[in-house]
Amino acid sequence: MYEFTIIVPVYNEEDNLERVEKELLAYTKIATKKTAILLVNDGSSDKSQELIEAICKRNEAFNYILFEENRGLSAAIKAGFDYVETPLLGYIDSDLQTAPEDFNLLLQHIGEYDLVTGVRADRKDTFVKNMSSKIANGIRRTFTKDGMDDTGCPLKVIKSDYAKRIPMFKGLHRFLPAMILLQNGKIIQIQVQHFPRMAGTAKFGVWNRLIGPLMDCFAYLWMKKKYINYQVKSKG
Repeated sequence: MYEFTIIVPVYNEEDNLERVEKELLAYTKIATKKTAILLVNDGSSDKSQELIEAICKRNEAFNYILFEENRGLSAAIKAGFDYVETPLLGYIDSDLQTAPEDFNLLLQHIGEYDLVTGVRADRKDTFVKNMSSKIANGIRRTFTKDGMDDTGCPLKVIKSDYAKRIPMFKGLHRFLPAMILLQNGKIIQIQVQHFPRMAGTAKFGVWNRLIGPLMDCFAYLWMKKKYINYQVKSKG
């Protein structure tokens, strides 16, 4: 029985999917938890779905979800949260700029914590991408007080029951640690590897990384004010 599911959002990544299959399959053989892979196709317009179906047909641990149309990264992650059946879930981008084997580093801490997020060491991105991410993280940290340095890092492990209670909206994938804190959960960040993109093209520009997250901070503050959190003591 699987204990851990890795969610992989996919949008027009036909050039990366062969590598995704190879590296994630290799990870399942060294994973510290019995691991399944859930590919979430966010309405790709290239040959991604054809490749995804072939990957899932030849690998028992791989499954997929296909959206009718492109709905964005937060929607793809939310769908993964909804469909995962294992007690633990993880998330990695299909560009594989982070290493699947680093999930084992994060899994070491998930017993004590409810979300473990990576922090990209020695980032291999452009100057503009690095600076806009640094500024956006600073703004977000000021609003949320979550203490996290790199919530955009596409490598996370979360206890599934916490993830399924997160009321997602567009852009909320940047606020996952803060949303765990709203549930009185515990979070920690762990340094992970980072690599240049090998194939395909990035889907985000300066607006997505800087202006968009600033606007999302106000949505988060509204949600924090209205958020309902309760624990049942007993039932009969």
